[in-house]
Amino acid sequence: MYMGWISVVPFIVVIIAAIWTKQVIPSLLFAVVVAGYIIDPHWLGGMMTALGFIIEGLRDEANLKIILFLYAFSALIGLVKMSGGIKGFVKEATERIDHKKGAFILTWLSSLGTFSAPSFRIVTIGPVMKALRRNIPMTKQELGFVIETTASPLVVLIPIATAFVGYMTSVIELSLQQAGTEGDAYSLYISSIPFNFFAFSMLAVGFYMSFFHKNKKPATDAENMDQEKREDDDQWEDCHPAVTKNLPAQPWHLIAPLISVILLTFFLMYMVGIRDGKSGFDALINANVLDAMVLAVVLTLIGFVVYLKFRNEKLRKMMNTLVDGGNEMMSVIVLLAMVWGLSSGSEALKFADTISKSFDWIPAGFVAVILFVVGCGLSYFIGSSWGTWGILMPVGISIATVAGSSLPIVIGAVFASGTFGAFASPLSDDTNTTAGILNLNPIKYAKFKLKPALIAAGFASAIYFGLSFFL
Repeated sequence: MYMGWISVVPFIVVIIAAIWTKQVIPSLLFAVVVAGYIIDPHWLGGMMTALGFIIEGLRDEANLKIILFLYAFSALIGLVKMSGGIKGFVKEATERIDHKKGAFILTWLSSLGTFSAPSFRIVTIGPVMKALRRNIPMTKQELGFVIETTASPLVVLIPIATAFVGYMTSVIELSLQQAGTEGDAYSLYISSIPFNFFAFSMLAVGFYMSFFHKNKKPATDAENMDQEKREDDDQWEDCHPAVTKNLPAQPWHLIAPLISVILLTFFLMYMVGIRDGKSGFDALINANVLDAMVLAVVLTLIGFVVYLKFRNEKLRKMMNTLVDGGNEMMSVIVLLAMVWGLSSGSEALKFADTISKSFDWIPAGFVAVILFVVGCGLSYFIGSSWGTWGILMPVGISIATVAGSSLPIVIGAVFASGTFGAFASPLSDDTNTTAGILNLNPIKYAKFKLKPALIAAGFASAIYFGLSFFL
């Protein structure tokens, strides 16, 4: 049934609650409950309806594949850490590199094998930079800035074998369904990549800082000078659990599994496309990419376990590590369940119909820039790119559909806005992981990053605004 403006209430609730509490998951749950009570005001019926919304999302076959992919991928990363893959990479890098240029070349080239997730990039590269800091004429916060520009801003642009791809395509898919619009979610994600102008801007700034920046007056206000002795700056071991002294050092335990995931994903994508009667590039880019990614991760995981067993690794230890690694993704899986639940509730409230009747006056070209600016503010205050995408994408696609805007541009703008928060917010995982490894004050470090992030966001806004006059 058509609810009119009351259908917008759950989205207003989740935005206000997320900004107020700085917690995305409980805010989304609260919004789902509100949607349930709007449908059924009975004290028990409303709660049962909200539960039904969440279960509806979890029953979807594609959503279950996303959960399986995220859990298996995180389990694989846990096994890589346990077997000394990350520590081995860091140890090899610190022994072979002794100058600034080499360190930053490694930082950028290593993205070819560590682009699976921002936190994975930071944990892999952060200890290397910590160990080589004496040879790099940059402050810790500047090093952290360079490291982070190759984290979220880079990962969101890579369309395969990352923890982000499954989630991003899922958010697009549910938003298309909610808006009553047809389209292939993965193809739209691919098409949106060139329009993530914030990510490209931050990568450009990071590249400049890496190879052309010269300090005039080093700023060290974000460093915890009272908590760390200068002579201990090059001690990278124990700066993160993935590189502790009691772990072995086996760099190929990082390199081989990641290569396997990437190659198997491409191979299986192509074979699935061939099976569906396609050929060439069309066979590679198909709607069943999620199937290929799940199979690639599971097969790599099985193969890696068998390999480690032949190297006399205890099976019980590996199974415990797999479970612990997979469980690290549970907060993301719960977040997804809440996003799917809110989508189901919004669909029941005819949210898309309300948008179509209320926002048809917005010029098509201005939808992207409005969503980007609003999304930047939201993502900064909640510190979550995924939370921002889950909240804003259904709204954005619904408005874009009504206004006749280009979906790839609008989707790119929403993803860009979430990337801003992941990079600049003091609440983001990226900020706090980097600060922990380099021993920085997270709040001061985030303040240091905010100015260049705002410059990049301003540049992106100008491009979105300029495009409105041409597209």
